[in-house]
Amino acid sequence: MSKLKNKVAVITGANSGIGLATAKLFLEEGAKVVISGRRQEALNEVAEILEGDFITVLADVSNPEDNVKLIKEATNAYGNIDILFLNAGIAPVAPTTEVTTNHYDEVFNTNVRGPILATKEALPHINDGGSILFTGSIVKDKVFDGFSVYSASKGALRAYSKVLTSEVKSRGIRVNTIAPGPIDTPIYGKLGLPEEVLEENEKNFAAMVPLGRFGVPEEIAKTALFLASDDASYVNGIDLAVDGGLSQV
Repeated sequence: MSKLKNKVAVITGANSGIGLATAKLFLEEGAKVVISGRRQEALNEVAEILEGDFITVLADVSNPEDNVKLIKEATNAYGNIDILFLNAGIAPVAPTTEVTTNHYDEVFNTNVRGPILATKEALPHINDGGSILFTGSIVKDKVFDGFSVYSASKGALRAYSKVLTSEVKSRGIRVNTIAPGPIDTPIYGKLGLPEEVLEENEKNFAAMVPLGRFGVPEEIAKTALFLASDDASYVNGIDLAVDGGLSQV
C-alpha cells in the first residue's frame, strides 16, 4: 500500500475523528504526516498509537500565529508539502436569536479564517502538482435549525475553495472539498447539547439518511486518500458529498 509513498501531508484537526483516521490511513499508504491539533494531551495519545513517519504540532488554526508555526515546523521537518488537508472545524449550536459576537467569531475564525491563512502560509511550500483538501459540510446546502453560523462558515469556505482552484491552476495544484454528512465523530459531543438530546438527534439523523446510518471517520479518510492521490489526478474543484445520500433527499 503506497499510494502516497514519500509524500508529505499536513493535516489539521488530526488528533481525533476524521483527521486522525486520515492521518492513520495516509501513514499506511507511505506518507510522511504532520499531525496538527489544539490539545497537547490528545496529540500525545495519538503519538502513542500511530506508526510511521510523522510529527505532531500543537496549533490552533483560529490563531494566525499558529498557522505560521504549523507550516514552519512542517517544512523544517520534511521540506516541501504535497498534501494540505485543512480539516479542523467546530460546530457549536445556536438558534439565530441567540447568536452572539463570540459565537460568530469562534466559528468563523476556526472554520474560515484558519483554513484561509493556513493555505496562504503553505502555498509557497506546496509542490507543483500538489493537492489541497478542505473539510466542508452538506449543511451549506441542507438546512438544519441551530446551525446558521456553521452553515454560513462552510458556505464561505466552499466559495473560497472555488476561487483558490482557479488561482493555483498554473501550478497544477488540485483543490477539492469533502462535504461529510452525519459522521460518528467527537464533534457531536461538543455541540453543547444534553446527552439525551444528542441521542435523539442521532436517531433522527440516521433515520433521514437513505443508507439508514451515520458514517464513520474511516469512510471520509478513504475519500481524502482518493482525492489526495494520483487516482484523482483529473478531479479538481469539486465539492464531494459523503453523506449516505442525505443531501439528495
